[in-house]
Amino acid sequence: MIRDVSRSYRRALADTVEHFTGGAYRPSQKEIDDLKAEGCWNNDWEGARELIYRYFERQGSPRSQVPLDYKRLVIFFEERYSGKDWSGYIQDEPLLVDVAYFQTLDQAQIHWGFVSGAPRDSAEYVLKHRLGLAQPLLIAMEDAPGKPDPTGLRMAYRQVTDQETIPAFYVGDTVADMQTVANARKEQATTPWIALGVIPPHVKPEDRQLYGDRLRAAGASAVFERTCDITPAVVAAFLGQLAAHDSNGGQ
Repeated sequence: MIRDVSRSYRRALADTVEHFTGGAYRPSQKEIDDLKAEGCWNNDWEGARELIYRYFERQGSPRSQVPLDYKRLVIFFEERYSGKDWSGYIQDEPLLVDVAYFQTLDQAQIHWGFVSGAPRDSAEYVLKHRLGLAQPLLIAMEDAPGKPDPTGLRMAYRQVTDQETIPAFYVGDTVADMQTVANARKEQATTPWIALGVIPPHVKPEDRQLYGDRLRAAGASAVFERTCDITPAVVAAFLGQLAAHDSNGGQ
């Protein structure tokens, strides 16, 4: 998790739901979190569509009778999120890490990359133009099915190594992220996959424990307050635990 999307993606999602319900319903951050907790709405276009359908269902209209044009929905969403020449809400995303963080990973010889559900152009805009990374490893929306399908994660892994026994850490802030790791274990069991959760900044103090519990229930080995808390020392500690586990015969 490298950026706070509460005022960008989530704002665009809420705008989209409000627009296509005729101004009758605007989901709160908590309602969006609850939707994300279901684990199958990593794509915010699809999440917006689902909330629209659910609104009309509560009004007694079956979704099959809701005249919703998905292409128009995507266009509306992107006009707000991306805007013309990246002038949209994407400009309102506070970065949660900096180049120095990735330099510390490089110095510790930890390979890193990104598996994103965002379109490649917007993901690269953030990574290259805002964060300042030169040629980051990136698997984007166009490259693989959406999470929790593990294809994108496995593609990123194969770009780093041709082995299958090197431990892989995946850091994310949604249930779908954690489920992606669980699914990767099923498809590539020889790799030690480790899911690390991060609680997004927008989550209120009184809700952070619940949010963290949801990530743990979905498979997170540990939950952190910030991505930058996942230091090389933390990674080394997990690797030490794995080594100890293997030396004890997996007990």
